[in-house]
Amino acid sequence: MHNTPELPPGVTVLERGWLSSNNIVSMGRHGTALVDTGYATHAPQTAALVQQALGPRKLDRLVNTHLHSDHCGGNALLQSTYPQLATSIPHGLAEHVRQWDPVTLGYAPTGQQCPPFRYDTLLRNGDSLELGDWSWQVHSAPGHDPDAVILFQPDYGVLISGDALWENGFGVVFPELENEPGFAEVAQTLDLIESLRPRSIIPGHGAAFGNVPNALSIARKRLEGFVNNPDKHALHAGKVLLKFKLLELQQVARKDLEAWALQTRYVTQLHERHFSKVPITSWLAELLLSLERSGALRTHGDTVFNQ
Repeated sequence: MHNTPELPPGVTVLERGWLSSNNIVSMGRHGTALVDTGYATHAPQTAALVQQALGPRKLDRLVNTHLHSDHCGGNALLQSTYPQLATSIPHGLAEHVRQWDPVTLGYAPTGQQCPPFRYDTLLRNGDSLELGDWSWQVHSAPGHDPDAVILFQPDYGVLISGDALWENGFGVVFPELENEPGFAEVAQTLDLIESLRPRSIIPGHGAAFGNVPNALSIARKRLEGFVNNPDKHALHAGKVLLKFKLLELQQVARKDLEAWALQTRYVTQLHERHFSKVPITSWLAELLLSLERSGALRTHGDTVFNQ
């Protein structure tokens, strides 16, 4: 059982199920703010949860830790719901957001959705960010995403970690899917988190937790396994991409899921770089069987169901 970490007054964590990231609501005397907005298909639920948390107040500020689809898929709906909403994103992909390039932003290569949204201000390493009544430090956190940031509130020792650190690991290292280095950056970000000495973590997925040294130990052991065997990370990434699509669709004909995978660049690149000795259709069948054995999906006839 989790001991609920102490959060700054006015800060509420809306813990979401997988597919959408957690949403962090801040309410203070001088404004309201939200960190991360979940996936596009969950956007109406995100908007309803945020409205319920805010009560009669409006949302003034929106912040994204990074621009993966499960963290910013609700941006567009919230911007239309609150026209005066000021949106802050990490600076690295600003031009691609402005021009709306779904390939460089990663939505096309992952086969995921994200409606176009705008930004107003940019987040850079060393910035100070006012959310509600509290000041948060902005720190660059490359690894899972090269342009990600984490947010640290030093008075309460609370860290909003995005997908840089979870209680039992961290997110897929997406630069590695593009054959770019990412594992060393994950290690550097874990070292950064340790140096901040947070007392509690609000992760992008899962409950807030307080045993940060244990989480760091788990993450470093997991990273070591990936560094020593990159195929292990590639296999994990392939399963994550398939499971994410199944979470979105809930049920799908096996032939349609296979067709989606064959058109999704990150899936085909993983196969080509790590598992090309096996025909891709056989490899996909192995991934689905592994997910079924783990209880992540079930099949009935020619249909695959999320579990």
